Amino acid sequence: MPARAVSALRDFLRSESAGGVLLMIAAAAALVVANSPLAAGYFHALHAYLGPLSIEHWVNDGLMAVFFLLVGLEIKREVVAGELSTWPRRALPGFAALGGMIAPALVYLVIARDAPDVRAGWAIPAATDIAFALGVLSLLGPRVPGALKIFLAALAIIDDLGAILIIAFFYTDHLTLWALGAAAGVLALLVALNRLKVAVLWPYLLLGAVLWFLFLKSGVHATLAGVLLAMTIPLSGSRGEHSPLHRLEHGLNPWVAYLIVPVFGFANAGVALGGMDASALTAPATLGAALGLFIGKQVGVMAFSLGAIRLGLARRPTGVTWGQLYGVAVLCGVGFTMSLFINNLAFQDALLREETKIGVLAGSVASALLAWLVFCLPRDKAGAPAQAGSN
Repeated sequence: MPARAVSALRDFLRSESAGGVLLMIAAAAALVVANSPLAAGYFHALHAYLGPLSIEHWVNDGLMAVFFLLVGLEIKREVVAGELSTWPRRALPGFAALGGMIAPALVYLVIARDAPDVRAGWAIPAATDIAFALGVLSLLGPRVPGALKIFLAALAIIDDLGAILIIAFFYTDHLTLWALGAAAGVLALLVALNRLKVAVLWPYLLLGAVLWFLFLKSGVHATLAGVLLAMTIPLSGSRGEHSPLHRLEHGLNPWVAYLIVPVFGFANAGVALGGMDASALTAPATLGAALGLFIGKQVGVMAFSLGAIRLGLARRPTGVTWGQLYGVAVLCGVGFTMSLFINNLAFQDALLREETKIGVLAGSVASALLAWLVFCLPRDKAGAPAQAGSN
């Protein structure tokens, strides 16, 4: 292989948004397989058991716990020493994320108002998929300023935090007290390791695995163990940039971006369209997810951002135009990974899950395409769309 080709491949794999491109490919592959002669084998494999859990549960409860661990590490790093470390830095993405959670949920609930069994999915369109969104931005190249990517990343991180809290408070059905008590004890040991400034990672990871098992037995979703473990990993220390948190984050990032998230997408995006009739496209679950993402996200993010800036509570990122800010608001409607994850928690009914998957896919694709169009519009020097016939 030519040296230039090898260099290009390495650059791609090092890109923060390459995982989003792989996720798109995995989702498309799942749809193709689920509607091909391979469909029976695909669905059988997902429901086959490997030890105490099915393959689907290992992906959604096991691998995604590692995903949530990485999300938790990113949240802690950004809040303590990064883009969210001060109020001026976190104000605009914070308000934008709040609007981007409230408006989609309201849109979903309005559409599902006459369908009580569907309302449990109100949080499905409330989350933004940072990997998918950054993947779209990466394909736009120099049209997107660096400040806008930082804003989107900060917004999505706060959005992920909101989704984590929603899962913890609204999608826990039953509790097993002995497991919760034991989990609290393990968490106390993790905090003690942090206080003692233990810099080696293996004690944290070993206790983290025990914490995951106890959460699995407790009724609280097991993936939240990843977030709690992340909060106990030391960020500061004598190693500076090579703190335990940085080492773990850098070690996990390629595995999550290039394996875990694409595997999750492949395992959850497969929808057998052949068994559905046209009514599935207009079902409340489908429309709620699709319009919540496509309309609710852009309206909520843009309205709260505009309001915060006009009221002097936040500042527009330097060098970012209103059109570009709107493009990001639209792009936040790509809710793929977290939306499908919440869908699995919200519904036990297979038909509702499939309808919502269609809505998530439709809303995410529509948001990505509209965002692409917004960013590709020719702009004048001020950043506004150019008028027809202008020089």
